[in-house]
Amino acid sequence: MQSRWSDADAQEYRDRYAPWGEPLALRVYTSRLIGQDPDLVMHGGGNTSVKIVKETVLGEKIDALCVKGSGWDLDSIEPPGLPALALEPLRALRALPGLSDEEMVNQQRIRLFDSKSPNPSVETLLHAFLPQTFIDHTHADAILALTNQPDGAELVREALGDKLVLVPYVMPGFALAKLAAELYEKEPEADGMVLLKHGLFTFGEDARTSYERTIEVVDRAERFLAGRAKAISVPGPVAAVEEARRKAATVAPLLRGLLGTATPGADQPYRRVVLEYRVSDEILTTLAEESAGALAERGPLTPDHVIRTKATPLFVADVGVEAGADAIRDVLRAAIEGFRSRYAAYFDAQVAAKKIERTKLDSDPRVILLPGIGVFCAGKSAKDARIAADLTEHTLRIKSQAERAGTYEALGDGDLFDMEYWSLEQAKLGKAAEKPLARQVALVTGAAGAIGIGVCLELAREGAHVVLSDIDPDGLEKARARVAKVAGSAGCAAVLMDVTDPVSVDEAFDEACRCFGGVDIVVPNAGIAHVGSLVETDPKRFDKVIDVNLGGYFHTMQSGARVLKAQGTGGNIIVQASKNVFGPGADFGAYSASKAAGHQLGKVAAIELAPVGIRVNMINADAVFSEGETRSGLWDEIGADRAASKGIDADELQEHYRKRNLLHATISGAHVGRAVVFFASNQTPTTGATLPVDGGVAAAFPR
Repeated sequence: MQSRWSDADAQEYRDRYAPWGEPLALRVYTSRLIGQDPDLVMHGGGNTSVKIVKETVLGEKIDALCVKGSGWDLDSIEPPGLPALALEPLRALRALPGLSDEEMVNQQRIRLFDSKSPNPSVETLLHAFLPQTFIDHTHADAILALTNQPDGAELVREALGDKLVLVPYVMPGFALAKLAAELYEKEPEADGMVLLKHGLFTFGEDARTSYERTIEVVDRAERFLAGRAKAISVPGPVAAVEEARRKAATVAPLLRGLLGTATPGADQPYRRVVLEYRVSDEILTTLAEESAGALAERGPLTPDHVIRTKATPLFVADVGVEAGADAIRDVLRAAIEGFRSRYAAYFDAQVAAKKIERTKLDSDPRVILLPGIGVFCAGKSAKDARIAADLTEHTLRIKSQAERAGTYEALGDGDLFDMEYWSLEQAKLGKAAEKPLARQVALVTGAAGAIGIGVCLELAREGAHVVLSDIDPDGLEKARARVAKVAGSAGCAAVLMDVTDPVSVDEAFDEACRCFGGVDIVVPNAGIAHVGSLVETDPKRFDKVIDVNLGGYFHTMQSGARVLKAQGTGGNIIVQASKNVFGPGADFGAYSASKAAGHQLGKVAAIELAPVGIRVNMINADAVFSEGETRSGLWDEIGADRAASKGIDADELQEHYRKRNLLHATISGAHVGRAVVFFASNQTPTTGATLPVDGGVAAAFPR
């Protein structure tokens, strides 16, 4: 591991944050250096601090501690993410014989200079009790590979020497802060401290010294581990990544369906999860190791991971992919039920042993390890699932590394339970109310067009994860970027799809399964048009319109139903039909016929799929010319011909359509999107229905 300190960058931070003062500016700089290295910290792990002199509103200058606040990640922290607290009142707390977690948080909050600041780190008192100006706390992988051993203390001494204080595991909080301070005072010349099965603290009087001590200690640990590494047995050939990805597409919707929880009587009949899939040569090799199953049963690298990943993953040695969906589902169901039973037993044993009362969290696995396939991680959102997956990838690597250097050993169930059910850790996960389409995944075809982007944006605003598909790569990427501003980069994905090619459609749905675990909302929307009388229409042009508009809907509904049925948790197919279904126009025969046929196909699908809880409804929209900056490719192509057919100038066409509806409304992609949301959110028990979104075109009233 190498130091990434740069004098030029340090000066840039001094200049950028000059109003905050040099110590805090450099604290931000080195905090980011640490946070941007996943071998040191991940997803909110670790914390940093700096002691400064701060002036009160009365003009009094007092010592203050600026320490990482809850909700901030080190990789992107700003000065407000290091809230300042009065230092001496914090240090005075050390005289207490004990302090509850809740009172510790209260005491920290009342010492803040700014009442609007985030809660300071749960390890604030440890930072306060130590004397150094700069303190860095990391969960460095190499340190954990040393400490998570039966002889961890001896290994740390052998690898890192005697310039570091060794602290036995104590749960973060007041007791740990007191113990660490007492042990440090017995070795005041130490450059840092190693907290067994927890992490590393380094410190110094300037930012660079503290940071580079972290780098130097971790580098020594890495070199020591490399020198002790022994071979690990892999009994058979390791699967290829592409083959693993193919299997994952089959397994994902089955797994996701089994992890869904029925919610009778609710608008959404299932409380779903979103899956994150990870695979690489390294993952497949690690999962193929002879010790992989046994190693999986040993706990996480550091206890705070447990709220993201639970204490152990679910390891399924062989799901039998080649045996077919029913057999796979049976294997996965038995494995998940076994995990739930073990978790319930773990919970019951801990509350009995500790003589406490707790409300049991859900018993489902967060991490599923499948040799030959890869890793699936579950969360209420893609962001949560990604965090669990990032932690899992690191856990697999470091457990294997620790096993090569000795024998990996994690904390016991009692310590892990304390962390999993610790109120201060649970608060990090948040309790915000979920949006109507939270935990759901939507796939929209023709997503680069005006209706498509409108639908995608409205679905994202209501909490859905969105898979955008289109045949136009440039338009698709522009659409994805727009949706990402609403859903976040983790909440959407873009997949090229040719709706006329059933293989392309199947591959797009497979990719959606790899991206998010499956699909709950399918929106067949891609379409083209042709203007011409029946007598003059080229049969090839007619066939092309039918191929895209009807064939494309058929392929999309067929592949979508395959995934929805595999999940077994219901879902919605929402067909973009057209005002022309009920109100066709002259010189628009190919388009009108294809949309009427697609509409009828949706009705048939509603009949066939109702027994498995899949609703199919249709939307009849009229003349959407644009959605914000996105113009309709269909109308750009046929607008002039359609205007000529109606005997008006091309620049009068949009106004013509507005004036002909009863409400004189301009129909947008967002209007269509809100209609999709209405059906997707199951606000009424409806299937086989048609909802016009046309401002009221009397000639197209359903009849």
